[in-house]
Amino acid sequence: MPFDAHAPSEDLAAPSAPPQMPNAESPPPRTSPEPQTGTVAPIWLQRLSLFVLVLFCVYLGVLVMVLPWWTKAWDRNLFIQSRPALAAVLRNGAVRGLISGLGLLDIWIGVSEAIHYRDHRR
Repeated sequence: MPFDAHAPSEDLAAPSAPPQMPNAESPPPRTSPEPQTGTVAPIWLQRLSLFVLVLFCVYLGVLVMVLPWWTKAWDRNLFIQSRPALAAVLRNGAVRGLISGLGLLDIWIGVSEAIHYRDHRR
């Protein structure tokens, strides 16, 4: 039912109390306490996670960079052969270059993470 006759409308509702103005005698508003900062991971764990991240980025980047130009894996797989419209797009050199560029970008991200790494100490 779109209209409820028993529900009070906003125009007929009782007026709310006027807002209180702060005065010199009222206490300052309460603020929430500062959140506790989490503990910092040990240095060896930070460095291990950086190593795994860089290894993953470089490995995936090389795979994505090389895979479009590897004819056996790119042109002759069942997924692409079963979709002729997709195969026509993916065989285009510009699309292969774009995908290889994403691989280079992934390698760059991994190397950049390694170069700009800083230990977080307590």
